[in-house]
Amino acid sequence: MPQTFSERLRQPGLVIAPGVYDLVSAKLADRAGFDALYMTGFGVVASHLGYPDAGLATYSDMVGRVRQIAEGTTTPLIADGDTGYGGLLNVDHTVRGYEASGAQAIQLEDQEFPKKCGHTPRRRVIPLEDAARKIKVAAQARSSAGFKIIARTDARTVHGLDEALRRGEAFLKAGADILFIEAPESLEEMERIGRTFDVPLLANMVEGGRTPILGRAELERLGYKIAIYPVAGLLAAASALQSVYAQLKATGSTQDWDGELYPFGEFTRMIGFERVWEFERAHAEEEA
Repeated sequence: MPQTFSERLRQPGLVIAPGVYDLVSAKLADRAGFDALYMTGFGVVASHLGYPDAGLATYSDMVGRVRQIAEGTTTPLIADGDTGYGGLLNVDHTVRGYEASGAQAIQLEDQEFPKKCGHTPRRRVIPLEDAARKIKVAAQARSSAGFKIIARTDARTVHGLDEALRRGEAFLKAGADILFIEAPESLEEMERIGRTFDVPLLANMVEGGRTPILGRAELERLGYKIAIYPVAGLLAAASALQSVYAQLKATGSTQDWDGELYPFGEFTRMIGFERVWEFERAHAEEEA
């Protein structure tokens, strides 16, 4: 049996979780041997709906993708649960649904609805007391302590780091297992977060975002336990798609494209065609 996310957290070393947003990205990351996968809300909303990550996705949109990714992979899945998609009863429903769908951790944030991507402007947070109640409900809703509650605060950008740290303390008291202080803007701020908390901390490494991109050793030195890279795969895929489509439009062929294509035969095996072929052979023999 694969190691669970809860088991991995008890072991030394940084957990690196690439962002996955569909079954192709998830299967490729699964095969790469990471300790965890991170279902990115930004990426799911963009790829599944073609919308910005601005509170437009529903619980049904997201829990369906959680189930698909969890069923199609073996690596422990951390899933973005946004604000819980409503009030306290919605949070209860969301946690139960994500856990039943195969996620091993859910990320919940304290933004007002409609929420926004954590590295974009004009985000607002709900009152601390209301946010802490959501975390308390989430911790009570799960059926197993092995299902982890990641409490995220977006207070840093508008209210400053002191308020973000205050919220982190309140979320821990409410039952959070992991803290996610979103969008610190300097190495000094990240150091202060690491000094303040003696619990698993999550660092959000967004290329082009507000937070410095750091390496494994530096994040471990600062006290972080988990590093998510939510958009690295999505941005790399978008760049490759734009390049090959431009070549095709300009020349009418991909023959001279200087990018790299994933081997077609390997892709068919990765996506599961070998089982289809085995099934067809078995049934063809029975019919004969």
